[in-house]
Amino acid sequence: MALPKTVKITSAVLLLAVGTAVFFYINRPESSGSSQSTDDAYVQADFTMVAPQIAGTVDRVLVEDNQPVKAGDLLATIDDRDFVVELDAAKAQVASATASIAGLQAHLARQETGIREAQAIVAADEAALQLAKTNQVRYRNLAGDGSGTVQALQQADAQLSIQQANREKDQAGLQGARQQLDILRSDLEKARAVLAEAKAAQAAAELKLSYTRIIAPISGTTGQTSVRVGAFVSAGKPLLAVVPLDALYITANFRETQLQHVRAGQIVDITVDALPGEVLKGRVASLGPASGVSYSAVAPHNATGNFTKIVQRLPVRIRIDANQSATSRLRVGMSVTPTIRIVSG
Repeated sequence: MALPKTVKITSAVLLLAVGTAVFFYINRPESSGSSQSTDDAYVQADFTMVAPQIAGTVDRVLVEDNQPVKAGDLLATIDDRDFVVELDAAKAQVASATASIAGLQAHLARQETGIREAQAIVAADEAALQLAKTNQVRYRNLAGDGSGTVQALQQADAQLSIQQANREKDQAGLQGARQQLDILRSDLEKARAVLAEAKAAQAAAELKLSYTRIIAPISGTTGQTSVRVGAFVSAGKPLLAVVPLDALYITANFRETQLQHVRAGQIVDITVDALPGEVLKGRVASLGPASGVSYSAVAPHNATGNFTKIVQRLPVRIRIDANQSATSRLRVGMSVTPTIRIVSG
């Protein structure tokens, strides 16, 4: 039975409208959706690998795997006997340098007293010399007018020469005392430098001794604990990890075609593979500055004619909202599926 012409026209229009709608839906930009989701996402944390800063033999281990610790808690200790000896030697050097400085300061004080004595002697020599000069002039005048003897004049000349020699000798002694003072001051500066070096060595020895106590750098839960009593450890070799489970976040790798309207602060619904039925809340914290492959040691970009375009993924950091009971069961590495609400609701 032939359909009426009106029905045929209506059907054709409807089919055309549906086809057009399907065409535009299929070809619409991926980023135009009201939400964006990915299953390439994982729970992460900025955990810290704990390693000794010195080599030595472990004599105590105070933690086990999966144990909560607080920042500053003692995790293990290294045999410290060698470092105690080194510190005692450094302290002895400091004491010796301190004693040397005290001795030099006493010498300086005594030398300054000697200089003052030498200055007094030179002053007395100047007075005696002045008297000798006066006597020489007086006896020369007396000898000239016949009132005095030549012998008295000769004695006055000799006394003047003696006083001049005494003054020169005592002035030389004063100069030598002053030079000795400069030498002592120089020795004192050297001794102070030796003391500073000894104190630096003592500080270094104290620092090394403190390294025998391995403490937790942050609060969290221990993991990958490989330290054992009696084991010889090397500086820089990790002994365990401390994972801050109260500072977890999610790194989600979205396709670049999904990110046109993604912004920091948008609400995120988070489902966790290990916690079926639970939906956590979070917010977009930031978008990564580069795609994952951009950090590769070998660039994946093909500069030849054999090129196949691959949609890149960029990391998006998602902050998990606080005060959610399910967050206590999250662990680093768990797979999650975050869904970003492009239109906040």
